Amino acid sequence: MAFQKPSHTFTKIHLKALHTNNFKILFALSFTVFINTLSFAQDIPKKGIPIERTANDSIVVGTDSLLVPQVSEKVKDSTLKDSIKPKKELLEHIVKYHAVDYTKFNQKQHKLYLYNEATIDYGDMNIAAGNITVDYQKNTVYAKGITDSLGGYTQKPVFTQGTNVVEPDSILFNTKSKKALIYNSKTEQGDGTVIASLTKKENDSVYFLKNAKYTTAEDLEDPEYYIRLLKAKIVPGKKIVTGAAGLYIYDIPTPVWLPFGFFPQSEKQTSGILIPSFGEQNDRGYFLQNFGYYFAISDYVDLAVYGDYYTNGSYGMRLENTYAKRYKFRGNLGFRYENLISSERGFPDYSKSTVYNLRWSHSQDGKSNPNSRFSASVNLGSSTYYRTSVNQINTGAFLNNTLSSSVSYSKTFPGELQPNFSLTATHSQNTNTKSISMTLPTFQGSLGRMYPFASKTGSKKGIIQNINLQYNIRGENRIETTDSLFFKKEMFDNAKAGFQHSIPLTTNFKLFKYFSLSASSNFNEVWTFNTVGKTYDALTKTTAIEDINGFDAFRTYNFSTNLGTTVYGMFNFEKEGEDKKIKALRHIVRPSISYNINPAFDKYYERAEVVNADGLTESQLDALNNSTTLQYTRFEQGVFGAPGKNFSSSMGISVSNNLEAKVRDKDSTATKPKKIVLLNNLNFSTAYNFAGDSLQWSPINMNGSTQLFDNKMSINFGATLDPYALDNNNNRINTFNVDNGGSLFRLTSANVTTSWSIDSGKGKKKEKNQRAIEENLRSGGRDDDLFGIPEDFALLDPNTDETDEDETKNTYYNFSIPWSLRIAYALNYSNSRRESQISSHSLMFSGDIKLTEKWTIGASSGYDLKNVGFTYTQLRFERDLMSWRMNFSWVPFSTRSSWNFFIGIKSNILKDLKYEKRNQPDIRL
Repeated sequence: MAFQKPSHTFTKIHLKALHTNNFKILFALSFTVFINTLSFAQDIPKKGIPIERTANDSIVVGTDSLLVPQVSEKVKDSTLKDSIKPKKELLEHIVKYHAVDYTKFNQKQHKLYLYNEATIDYGDMNIAAGNITVDYQKNTVYAKGITDSLGGYTQKPVFTQGTNVVEPDSILFNTKSKKALIYNSKTEQGDGTVIASLTKKENDSVYFLKNAKYTTAEDLEDPEYYIRLLKAKIVPGKKIVTGAAGLYIYDIPTPVWLPFGFFPQSEKQTSGILIPSFGEQNDRGYFLQNFGYYFAISDYVDLAVYGDYYTNGSYGMRLENTYAKRYKFRGNLGFRYENLISSERGFPDYSKSTVYNLRWSHSQDGKSNPNSRFSASVNLGSSTYYRTSVNQINTGAFLNNTLSSSVSYSKTFPGELQPNFSLTATHSQNTNTKSISMTLPTFQGSLGRMYPFASKTGSKKGIIQNINLQYNIRGENRIETTDSLFFKKEMFDNAKAGFQHSIPLTTNFKLFKYFSLSASSNFNEVWTFNTVGKTYDALTKTTAIEDINGFDAFRTYNFSTNLGTTVYGMFNFEKEGEDKKIKALRHIVRPSISYNINPAFDKYYERAEVVNADGLTESQLDALNNSTTLQYTRFEQGVFGAPGKNFSSSMGISVSNNLEAKVRDKDSTATKPKKIVLLNNLNFSTAYNFAGDSLQWSPINMNGSTQLFDNKMSINFGATLDPYALDNNNNRINTFNVDNGGSLFRLTSANVTTSWSIDSGKGKKKEKNQRAIEENLRSGGRDDDLFGIPEDFALLDPNTDETDEDETKNTYYNFSIPWSLRIAYALNYSNSRRESQISSHSLMFSGDIKLTEKWTIGASSGYDLKNVGFTYTQLRFERDLMSWRMNFSWVPFSTRSSWNFFIGIKSNILKDLKYEKRNQPDIRL
C-alpha cells in the first residue's frame, strides 16, 4: 500500500510502527494534539486511491534509488528548489505507548483501546491509566481507571507534564479544540493541593475549576481543613485566583469567608503585603505589629519593611534585608526604631522615649578570594532597646547586658615574606553602665618570619638556623564615650590614637633530646599623639592633669626564654588474660619554666610641677619633691600603655596536666577499649620576681576543665591561691600566710561554671526552634533558650522535632515520653580582703517535654541562689494540629509579665491565616 509523505514527520517515529497499520499512525498524530504541543491539519488519503510518487519526494518509506529520477548537476533546474519553507514537523519526539493486557484498534468505530497499566509517553509528558480510549471520529481521548469485581476503583489516571502532576478520576480531551474536562482531580500547586470535582482545561496555562478545595493537609482523602473555592482560575506555577472562598474545618463551615482570593504560586520570591498581628497592652492600648511589605528586589537582594502602631501614639519601624551571591558572600542587615509613649500626657507616670538598634552580619565565602577577606558582625544601638522594646520578637534578648560589633578587612600579598594587613572597627557596649568603647579603626600589619641563617634546602636545625625575626605594626584610634553621646561629635573629643611597632627576634632548639628551649628578644616603639602633663597644688593637695596634643614616642625592649618538656605516664590495671572495666590510665604532664627581663625605663618619668608652695617650709618642699607620689610619665594614658619604671627579673613556673583512661566498651562487638577524657586540662602557674624587695611570689592561678556523661556535661573551674598573709587592715604583707599562723595558701577567689544538656534519647532530635535561636544570637544573646525565645510565633520553625519511626507506626499511647533538659550553673567566690563572700550564685535551666505525639510543654527559668528568687521565667505550651499549630507562652512574673496565644497554619503559603491574642496583667496602681 502506498503512502503520501507527510512532510518530515515519520522520520522520528520508529520504523516498526510504520509496518503495522495506518491507524496506529493516526493514533500518534492524535496524541500529538492531545498533549497540546503542536497543531496540524493533515489530510488523510481516502482508502483505495493510490498516490503517485514525485521526484520532489526526498524520503519515502521503502524508497529504492532506482525508482527516483536522477538529475545531473549540470542540468539541474533552479525551479526544483521550493521557496516555501517546509511545515513544522508534527511529531518532535518519539511516541511510546504500552498496555499490559491488550492494545487493539476497532476499525468500525475508529477507536484505539489500551487496557491495564496503559501508558503513553511523549517528550516530558506522560499519561498513565487503567483504560485509555482514543476516538478518531469525535477527536477525543478518554482516560479512566479500572473498576474491579469488588467495586474498587484502581489505576486512576495520572497526567504528568514537567513538574505538574494531575491525578483525576477520569479525563476527556478534545484533540481539535485542545480543551479538556477533568473529573475529581488532585493537583499539587506550590505547598498545597487543589482538589476539584470538575476542571476545565482551557489551554496549557489556564485551568478553570468549579467547587474546588485548596489545602496543605497531608491526608487528601479526609483533610482536617480546606479553603472551599466556588469558582477558581489556575495559572500553573504562577497564581490561583478565586471567587468567594471560605474556610472549612473537618467539612464544617466557619464564618471566615472572603469575596475573592489570591494565592501566589511562583517558585521565585515575589513582593507582597506582610499580614500583621494584633493585640492589646494596658499602657499603650490596642496595637498592630509587624505589618508591612516584602520587596523581592532581585535574586540576590530582598527587603522587608515592618511597622508597629499603638493607639496611644507609640509606633515602631523595622527594616530587614538579606543578600547573597553564591560562592561570593552572604549577609543580612537590620534596623529597628521605636518611639515609645507610656501612660497619658498630664499624668505623673507619662514618659516618651526613642530607642533604636542596628544589626549587620556579613560573611565571605572562603573560596571567593583566598588572599583577602571581609566580615562584619554588628549589634549596636540604645542601651535600653532590648529592655524597653515592646515588639515580641525581642523577648529572647530581654536579658542581654552587652552589645558588641566587629567589622574587619584583611589582605595577604603573595610572596616569600607574605606581607599582610588588616583594618578592624570594634564596638563594645555595656547596657547597664551605658559605657561604650570603640576602635575606629585598628590597623595591623606584619611581614612573615625571616630566617637569615637557615639553609635554602632541607629543614632548619640548631640554635643558629632557627633564628628568625618578624615585623609587626599596630595602630589604634580608641574612643571612650557613653550612650547619650553616641554618634555625636562630642564622642570624638577624648579620642586617643597611636601606633606600636614591634620586632621580635626568636629561636628554638632541642636540649638534651627531651627538652625544648626557646629564647626571644622583643623591641617595641610606641608612637602617640596624646600625652599628659601634671601639676600639684600644695595648697589644696590636688593634682591637675593637662592633655597635650602632639607627636611623642618611647622605646622599650625585653628578653625572655622558656624551657619545657612533656612527660607521659601510663598506669596499667589489667594483666594479660584479664578483662577489667578500667584497663589503663594515661597522665600527660607539661611543665615549663620561663625567665623574663624587663629593664627600667625611668628616663620617661618626671615629677609633677608643684604650685602654690609659698606656704611650705624648705624641708616640706624637699620631702614633697622626693615623694614618689609626684612621679608620673607623660605616656600613662596612652593607647598602648606606659613604659615600665622598675627593673623586673622574674621566673615563671607553669604545669599543665591531662588525664585519660581506657575502659571496657559497652558495645560487645568493639575490638578495642574505649578512650575517655577524665581531665581536659588542669593548669597551675605562678611567678617569682628576683628584683623585688617584697612580695616576690605571685599568687598561684589554677584552672581546669572536664566533661562528664559522654560529653553532655561541661565543667570549668578556677581558683587563685595567695601565699602571703594580710595585716589588720586587710592589706598584703611580706609574710607568708603559713608563718602568720594560717594555712599554706589563702584562697582569694574561686569560680565554677557547669553546663549540662541531657535528653531521653528517644527519636531523632533536631535543634529546637532553630530560627528563634538564630534571632537570639543576632541580638547578642545566647545560643540556647535559657533566657527564653522570641514570642513572635510566626518566626518559629514548625516540626523541628522528628519523632521515632516506632511512634508513628504505633497508634496507641507510647509510655516513653521524649524530653530534653539544659542546665547552666555558675558560682563566684571572693576573699581577697577577708570578705569571704559569694559574689554571684545562679542556676539557669530550660527544657521541653513531649507529653504525647501532639503535645509539648517547655520552660526557661533560673534561680538566684544568692538573692533567693526566681529570675526571668517563660512557660511554653505547643500543640501540633497536623496542618496547624497552636502555641501559648506565659511570663508569670517580672515587669514583662504577659501571656500570648497563637494558632495558625504551618505552611508558608498560608502562614498569615492565623489568630493571635496577647495580653498583659492589669495595671497596678
